[in-house]
Amino acid sequence: MTSSIRTCLWFRDGRGLEAAEFYCSLIPGSRIEKTFSADAGHGAFSVIDFSLGGVPYQILDAGPMFTLTEAVSISVATDDQAESDRLWAALTANGGEESHCGWLKDRYGVSWQVYPKRLTELTTNADKDVSAKAMAAMMTQMKIDIAAIEAAVRG
Repeated sequence: MTSSIRTCLWFRDGRGLEAAEFYCSLIPGSRIEKTFSADAGHGAFSVIDFSLGGVPYQILDAGPMFTLTEAVSISVATDDQAESDRLWAALTANGGEESHCGWLKDRYGVSWQVYPKRLTELTTNADKDVSAKAMAAMMTQMKIDIAAIEAAVRG
Protein backbone atom coordinates (compact mmCIF):
# COMPACT_ATOMS: atom_id res chain seq x y z
CA MET A 1 0.00 0.00 0.00
CA THR A 2 1.26 3.46 -0.82
CA SER A 3 -0.34 6.34 1.02
CA SER A 4 0.62 10.00 1.20
CA ILE A 5 -1.01 10.31 4.64
CA ARG A 6 0.24 8.39 7.69
CA THR A 7 0.02 8.82 11.42
CA CYS A 8 3.63 9.19 12.60
CA LEU A 9 4.69 7.94 16.03
CA TRP A 10 7.96 9.36 17.41
CA PHE A 11 10.10 6.75 19.10
CA ARG A 12 13.19 7.69 21.05
CA ASP A 13 14.84 4.43 22.06
CA GLY A 14 15.84 2.52 18.93
CA ARG A 15 12.96 0.04 19.26
CA GLY A 16 10.76 1.39 16.47
CA LEU A 17 11.19 -1.55 14.11
CA GLU A 18 10.68 -4.00 16.98
CA ALA A 19 7.43 -2.21 17.87
CA ALA A 20 6.16 -2.14 14.28
CA GLU A 21 6.87 -5.86 13.89
CA PHE A 22 5.05 -6.58 17.16
CA TYR A 23 2.00 -4.53 16.13
CA CYS A 24 1.88 -6.22 12.72
CA SER A 25 1.95 -9.63 14.41
CA LEU A 26 -1.18 -8.72 16.39
CA ILE A 27 -3.49 -7.22 13.77
CA PRO A 28 -4.59 -9.34 10.78
CA GLY A 29 -3.87 -7.74 7.39
CA SER A 30 -0.85 -5.83 8.71
CA ARG A 31 2.67 -5.57 7.33
CA ILE A 32 5.93 -3.67 7.34
CA GLU A 33 6.06 -1.77 4.06
CA LYS A 34 9.41 0.01 4.07
CA THR A 35 12.27 0.81 6.42
CA PHE A 36 15.00 3.41 6.10
CA SER A 37 17.91 4.22 8.39
CA ALA A 38 20.51 6.95 8.10
CA ASP A 39 22.58 9.54 9.88
CA ALA A 40 21.98 12.95 8.38
CA GLY A 41 24.61 14.68 10.47
CA HIS A 42 22.24 15.25 13.39
CA GLY A 43 22.30 11.68 14.69
CA ALA A 44 21.09 8.32 13.54
CA PHE A 45 17.42 7.80 12.83
CA SER A 46 15.14 5.28 11.20
CA VAL A 47 11.74 5.45 9.52
CA ILE A 48 9.40 2.48 9.44
CA ASP A 49 6.31 2.60 7.21
CA PHE A 50 3.78 -0.06 8.10
CA SER A 51 0.07 -0.71 8.01
CA LEU A 52 -2.23 -2.11 10.67
CA GLY A 53 -5.26 -3.75 9.15
CA GLY A 54 -4.70 -1.64 6.04
CA VAL A 55 -4.36 1.67 7.93
CA PRO A 56 -1.02 3.41 7.24
CA TYR A 57 1.33 4.34 10.09
CA GLN A 58 4.90 5.46 10.37
CA ILE A 59 7.42 5.27 13.18
CA LEU A 60 10.20 7.83 13.24
CA ASP A 61 12.81 6.51 15.64
CA ALA A 62 14.99 9.57 16.10
CA GLY A 63 16.01 10.13 19.68
CA PRO A 64 14.89 11.91 22.81
CA MET A 65 13.55 15.21 21.46
CA PHE A 66 9.87 14.18 21.78
CA THR A 67 7.88 11.65 23.78
CA LEU A 68 4.77 9.64 23.07
CA THR A 69 1.67 10.73 25.00
CA GLU A 70 -1.92 9.64 25.44
CA ALA A 71 -2.89 12.56 23.20
CA VAL A 72 -2.46 10.14 20.28
CA SER A 73 -3.72 6.58 20.46
CA ILE A 74 -4.48 3.68 18.17
CA SER A 75 -8.13 2.70 18.43
CA VAL A 76 -9.15 -0.89 17.68
CA ALA A 77 -12.82 -1.86 17.57
CA THR A 78 -12.83 -5.64 17.71
CA ASP A 79 -15.50 -8.05 16.49
CA ASP A 80 -15.95 -9.66 19.90
CA GLN A 81 -14.79 -9.94 23.50
CA ALA A 82 -12.32 -12.74 22.72
CA GLU A 83 -10.46 -10.53 20.23
CA SER A 84 -10.44 -7.63 22.69
CA ASP A 85 -9.07 -9.94 25.39
CA ARG A 86 -6.34 -11.27 23.07
CA LEU A 87 -5.15 -7.81 22.06
CA TRP A 88 -5.41 -6.47 25.61
CA ALA A 89 -3.27 -9.30 26.97
CA ALA A 90 -0.61 -8.91 24.26
CA LEU A 91 -0.43 -5.12 24.48
CA THR A 92 -0.26 -4.96 28.28
CA ALA A 93 2.32 -7.77 28.56
CA ASN A 94 5.98 -7.12 29.33
CA GLY A 95 5.61 -3.66 30.81
CA GLY A 96 2.35 -2.40 29.31
CA GLU A 97 -0.07 -0.54 31.57
CA GLU A 98 -3.84 -0.82 31.88
CA SER A 99 -5.90 2.34 32.07
CA HIS A 100 -9.61 3.14 32.29
CA CYS A 101 -12.43 2.63 29.79
CA GLY A 102 -10.57 0.35 27.39
CA TRP A 103 -7.37 2.42 27.25
CA LEU A 104 -3.89 1.01 27.76
CA LYS A 105 -0.29 1.89 27.12
CA ASP A 106 1.89 -0.80 25.53
CA ARG A 107 5.49 -1.66 26.46
CA TYR A 108 6.77 0.94 23.97
CA GLY A 109 4.66 3.78 25.38
CA VAL A 110 2.03 3.90 22.63
CA SER A 111 -1.54 4.39 23.86
CA TRP A 112 -4.33 2.17 22.54
CA GLN A 113 -8.08 1.93 22.88
CA VAL A 114 -9.28 -1.68 22.59
CA TYR A 115 -12.98 -2.49 22.76
CA PRO A 116 -15.65 -4.71 21.19
CA LYS A 117 -17.72 -2.97 18.49
CA ARG A 118 -20.79 -3.74 20.58
CA LEU A 119 -19.66 -1.04 23.04
CA THR A 120 -20.26 1.68 20.44
CA GLU A 121 -23.70 0.26 19.66
CA LEU A 122 -24.65 0.48 23.33
CA THR A 123 -23.05 3.82 24.24
CA THR A 124 -24.49 5.59 21.18
CA ASN A 125 -27.90 3.92 21.37
CA ALA A 126 -30.85 6.15 20.47
CA ASP A 127 -32.50 5.06 23.72
CA LYS A 128 -30.90 7.50 26.17
CA ASP A 129 -31.49 5.12 29.10
CA VAL A 130 -29.53 2.37 27.33
CA SER A 131 -26.67 4.68 26.39
CA ALA A 132 -26.48 6.19 29.90
CA LYS A 133 -26.37 2.78 31.58
CA ALA A 134 -23.75 1.54 29.10
CA MET A 135 -21.58 4.63 29.65
CA ALA A 136 -21.88 4.36 33.43
CA ALA A 137 -20.85 0.71 33.36
CA MET A 138 -17.96 1.40 30.97
CA MET A 139 -16.63 4.14 33.24
CA THR A 140 -16.07 1.57 36.01
CA GLN A 141 -13.93 -0.72 33.86
CA MET A 142 -10.32 -0.94 32.81
CA LYS A 143 -10.46 -3.59 30.05
CA ILE A 144 -13.91 -3.50 28.51
CA ASP A 145 -16.13 -6.39 29.61
CA ILE A 146 -19.04 -6.21 27.19
CA ALA A 147 -21.07 -8.88 29.02
CA ALA A 148 -20.98 -6.78 32.20
CA ILE A 149 -22.02 -3.69 30.26
CA GLU A 150 -24.91 -5.56 28.62
CA ALA A 151 -25.98 -6.81 32.07
CA ALA A 152 -25.94 -3.24 33.38
CA VAL A 153 -28.08 -2.11 30.46
CA ARG A 154 -30.62 -4.85 31.19
CA GLY A 155 -30.76 -3.65 34.79
